[in-house]
Amino acid sequence: MFVCAAIVGFTNVVAASELGIASYYQNPHHSGLIAAHKTLPFGTRVKVFNLDNGRSAILKIVDRGPFIRGRVIDVSPTAASALGFRDAGLAHVRIERL
Repeated sequence: MFVCAAIVGFTNVVAASELGIASYYQNPHHSGLIAAHKTLPFGTRVKVFNLDNGRSAILKIVDRGPFIRGRVIDVSPTAASALGFRDAGLAHVRIERL
């Protein structure tokens, strides 16, 4: 019984994390630490870890996207600056739903 509970708990942790490439985009209707994601509900808060430099930020999902293969999240320019990849344009990230 205990082993089953431990496996279920571990599975939930894995499902709550997503790896991929982040990019940033301009959204004239929103600013701040926000992002677009393909499936997470609007208003969901996520912690995004930039795997290239170790920086992280908590963002709020307010839009849909990205629609380019391999990309898992589009962030605002403010968030890209906080995560340290605005000049590069792209970053390898891990996303955790909060």
